[in-house]
Amino acid sequence: MSATEKAVAESPAPSDRPAPSDSPVPAVSLKVPVQQHRCSPWPARVWPVVRHAAAPRHALFGALLAGVVGSVMLSGTGIGYPITVVAILAAVACVRPERTTTWHAAGALTVLALSSVAVFRSAGWLVTMSMWLAVFVAGAVLSGSWTWRGTALGVMTPVLVMYRTVRWTSHGIRRLDTGRVHFGRVAAVAVVTIVVVGVFAALFAGADPAFGRLVDEVAPEWDPGVAAARVMVFLLVAGGVLAASYVVVNRPRFDRLARPSSRSIRLWEWGVPLAALVAVFAGFVGVQIGSLFGGQSHVLVTDGLTNAEYARQGFWQLLAVTALTLLVIAIVIGKASRASVVDRAALRILLGLLCTLSLVVVASALHRMSLYEQQYGYTTLRLFVTAVELWLGSVFLLVMATGLKMSGRWLPRAVGAGAVLTVLGLAVLNPDAYIARHNVERFETTGKIDTRYLSRLSSDAAPELDRLPEPYRSCALGAEEPSGSWREWNVSDARASELLEQRPTATCAAMP
Repeated sequence: MSATEKAVAESPAPSDRPAPSDSPVPAVSLKVPVQQHRCSPWPARVWPVVRHAAAPRHALFGALLAGVVGSVMLSGTGIGYPITVVAILAAVACVRPERTTTWHAAGALTVLALSSVAVFRSAGWLVTMSMWLAVFVAGAVLSGSWTWRGTALGVMTPVLVMYRTVRWTSHGIRRLDTGRVHFGRVAAVAVVTIVVVGVFAALFAGADPAFGRLVDEVAPEWDPGVAAARVMVFLLVAGGVLAASYVVVNRPRFDRLARPSSRSIRLWEWGVPLAALVAVFAGFVGVQIGSLFGGQSHVLVTDGLTNAEYARQGFWQLLAVTALTLLVIAIVIGKASRASVVDRAALRILLGLLCTLSLVVVASALHRMSLYEQQYGYTTLRLFVTAVELWLGSVFLLVMATGLKMSGRWLPRAVGAGAVLTVLGLAVLNPDAYIARHNVERFETTGKIDTRYLSRLSSDAAPELDRLPEPYRSCALGAEEPSGSWREWNVSDARASELLEQRPTATCAAMP
């Protein structure tokens, strides 16, 4: 056999060759990155662009199904959120080429737990915060980063991957037309199915009132504004599934951007400024010990100082001290030499003292906020600030823990886990019910209550507000709102509806 005949015999079959185009394109393995796309800001070693990569068929159909589920289920706060998240997780899991790791399984459970807050709580701010945190957690988990820079970029992955997802999806859609299932035919079948089902469902609904009510409950609303919102939700959910699927098959290596410091500084160069800062902290705590833990007695003996000013001072101290202290710690850890035993011992001692003194300020701020709440009552903002203070205090404890073995590889993930636990802790605490309970107890002691503010709380607070006497109860609970569809069902709304059915509210009369 000649060399030419041998080459022809070994060439791929026509069905395995790439699709024809205006210019010949060399065949490239999908597992090997080719020349980096000029629009990509990332080096090929960090996040390569595979030029001819295309979304597989199961990724496209998984995104389509998840988008449909999201457009139907996401309607207000309720059980529709975790159902949609389960559909998203299932679609992404089908695309994952390798076995699921413990880290990915933990991330999936965390995302599901955050989305499940909507099933038990109806406070809109809490559900919104939980869902956004779920998105950030998903990005961080899919990137698999360990470093601070890698984790921060991983959190931003849903934004960074949008352009790549569009190209990847468009290539996958074009490839559908070359297979046995044509995209145009799929669209035609979907349209015919919708028309047939709609016509016969309308006829049966006219024939039987019970079936008509079922159709009204299941059928989507055709109001133009509602339809546009449904389309937008579909695009967001389907796009999120495709973005997550792309990251699964082409994971970035953001940790490669976090290079170790090229130059370390000697002990006296960082030790002197850090020791001076520790001395300033110690002097501040020593001089201000009366105001830090003096509480109400300190307010009474200080001219011109109110509980509001006392609490606000502690809060802003906490923010300033936390930001500046963490910045100093990051710089010192990145630059300080650890070559000798003396270097490591000095680093442990000075950073440990700095974190300990910062925790004193954290405790002071929590004490001040507690006094403020006892004096003026609890609000959502005050409770949220307290939760943030506790989380920031946990960050200092984690930093101190890294000094034991001089290794903080786990610190970024631990700080993120602390944020998740803080939000889930708020959900378990039930903020609106907590606020209502303490305001009711304060009313029983002082006779003071702000029913206008309490009436703006969610149905989470209804069991606590039901304890108020009339007319305060009716003013705080307000009129009963009609329940939404089953997609918006949650535990708090169900309890509030049952409570108001047993004891309806009256017209809010003027306060005595």
